[in-house]
Amino acid sequence: MTITWNDRVPIYRQLHQRVVAMILDGALNEGDALPSVRQVAAEYQINPLTVSKAYQELVDEQLVEKRRGLGMFVIEGAHDALLKSERERFLREEWPVLYARLQRLGLDLKTLMREAATHPENQS
Repeated sequence: MTITWNDRVPIYRQLHQRVVAMILDGALNEGDALPSVRQVAAEYQINPLTVSKAYQELVDEQLVEKRRGLGMFVIEGAHDALLKSERERFLREEWPVLYARLQRLGLDLKTLMREAATHPENQS
């Protein structure tokens, strides 16, 4: 995990979002163990309580489970649940703002698709 911290968002929220992104991207699959709290804290020089708070949110959201003595693991169905909730959040929160900006700039879907095909390095 490579992380550049944003001073405007609490670190535990950024760490939470990074794990969510890793699940959506397939870097963490169902049944995979999350890096240990100590490992993440040491690697990024952050307080272990910060890592624990991020992980606890993932548990509360039923995306990962604690296995006593073994660590935290991505649960079955986490990817699909995240995909559904992230799509809903995008359409509710991000899309209206993005759509309004596209309208102001006079960009349409045909132009955007042509631009994407011209510059495939911008696609993930």
